Amino acid sequence: MKRTHNNGELTIHNIGETVVLKGWVAKKRDLGGLVFIDLRDIKGITQLAFNPTSSLYEKTLEIKNEYVLEIKGKVIERSSKNKNIPTGEIEVEVEELIVLNTAKQPPIMIQDDTDALEETRLKYRYLDLRRPVLQNNFLVRHQTVKAVREFLNQEDFIDFETPILTKSTPEGARDYLVPSRVNLGTFYALPQSPQIFKQLLMISGFEKYYQIAKCFRDEDLRSDRQPEFTQIDIETSFLNQEEILDVSERMIKHVMKSVKGIDLTEKFPRITYQEAMDKYGSDKPDTRFEMYLENLSSIAAKTTFSVFLNTLEHGGIVKGIKVQNGANLYSRKGIDQLTDYVKKFKANGLAFLKMQDDVLSGSIIKFLEKEVQAELIETMGLVNNDLVLIVSDKENVVAQSLGNLRRYIAREQKMMDEEDYDFLWVIDWPMFEYKEDQGRYFSHHHPFTMVQEKHLDDLYHAPEKAIAYCYDLVVQGQELGGGSIRIHQEEIQNRVFDILGISKEEQQIKFGFLLDALKYGTPPHGGIAFGLDRLVMLLLHTENIRDVVAFPKTNSAQCLLTEAPSMVADDQLLELAIKTIK
Repeated sequence: MKRTHNNGELTIHNIGETVVLKGWVAKKRDLGGLVFIDLRDIKGITQLAFNPTSSLYEKTLEIKNEYVLEIKGKVIERSSKNKNIPTGEIEVEVEELIVLNTAKQPPIMIQDDTDALEETRLKYRYLDLRRPVLQNNFLVRHQTVKAVREFLNQEDFIDFETPILTKSTPEGARDYLVPSRVNLGTFYALPQSPQIFKQLLMISGFEKYYQIAKCFRDEDLRSDRQPEFTQIDIETSFLNQEEILDVSERMIKHVMKSVKGIDLTEKFPRITYQEAMDKYGSDKPDTRFEMYLENLSSIAAKTTFSVFLNTLEHGGIVKGIKVQNGANLYSRKGIDQLTDYVKKFKANGLAFLKMQDDVLSGSIIKFLEKEVQAELIETMGLVNNDLVLIVSDKENVVAQSLGNLRRYIAREQKMMDEEDYDFLWVIDWPMFEYKEDQGRYFSHHHPFTMVQEKHLDDLYHAPEKAIAYCYDLVVQGQELGGGSIRIHQEEIQNRVFDILGISKEEQQIKFGFLLDALKYGTPPHGGIAFGLDRLVMLLLHTENIRDVVAFPKTNSAQCLLTEAPSMVADDQLLELAIKTIK
């Protein structure tokens, strides 16, 4: 029989119609005279009704959850209505019933609220994906990709596929390597991004490229990371930074309107990298709440607190955040817990002050003269019941510890609204960061990022001062996308490689094909990539990437469903001239 409707479509307007439905048994209720079956498919649920006089009644007694059924029957009005589902006013009185397949008792409950362990859910992922909440997640993912393609196609971008088997190049994380059987002793790498290929497409004259690209990084996993992930990859020629930000912003607004029905009319605010670090202690600031970092170094210098003075003497800084009503929210035990938290980010400790009854008290109050206290109160804008939390250390430690602490407190005290989409551009990034422990420069983004014209001289005389045409789109404290204007001149690309400590020989081995391509009339170009998985997580308000990836890996990069990665036969290794070391 040909299906006439899905299980979420029938309403009171279909009463009297004869319909054919197909799907899975979500629930069966035998009331001793009547049997009701909830039939489920990806569109929803329809209640089926069988009475004892029906020739099908005996057959229903054998049916169990997750059996696959095909039915034909008449739509009738329900006597007991369910306003919680679209089909809650009707049911189908079944006239024909075919059991398309039986099912074992599932190891997990196929419903939104399940108590199954995540390991069990991932092992039986095909059953987990029957749960309506997860099916909705992937419908949202589909709608998101559809909206992205609609927008970019309308803007004359061309959809390309770039190679999955490519060359290993240093871009930050470890590559996944694939041995070549045909060329023994050599390896392909799975792409961390299509970066170089999309630049080559710009040299080829395709001025507007995009791809829904699968990428791979062999890095330690977190709740928002997977070894393979998907990004919305964009590259353009002849557009400057302002124009790329404009098209990117309009794309995100189109997605928000299409998928969430949210009309974002205001331009996204912009903040420089340095402003973000100074004010929020993070290059991906959450701006849904205040609790800004305040530089207290000048005040700390007037205290007699040796920790502050020693920090300042050795080139460190002292910063604090104000927690409104924090004096009431955090006892001494609670502050001790906050102290333990900042120590995770290498801070030595956490000083605190409370403003109560117009008087300051706290762990360092004895080191502050009255005049210093007054200056602190004015600088921080303190009123009664405010709490001040202070860290003194190296600048990067202070930023990381206080930046994370403000978000930790905001989450704990529920200061953030998940429907508040605080899209923000972070621009003007440093080209390089110098890591003392390794004694060399590293790219802040990647080595193909263009220096701003006004900082071109710094590239040759003071690399630490060079600022790039670089930009990230941040929302709710997460990086949603990032990109840059690319280097299109061979001389500048060579200079960047030199700063990064890549020898001329290594430049040719790893990037010779790119350097050669730059000789043949490369246009100015730039682009951006958005994390599709993170974008869908944002739309769904989930913090677990496994909720939006159909067949995800665990935190140990394992697929519990297929048991990958796994050992392979010795003859396979022999063909590849590979020997494993136990």
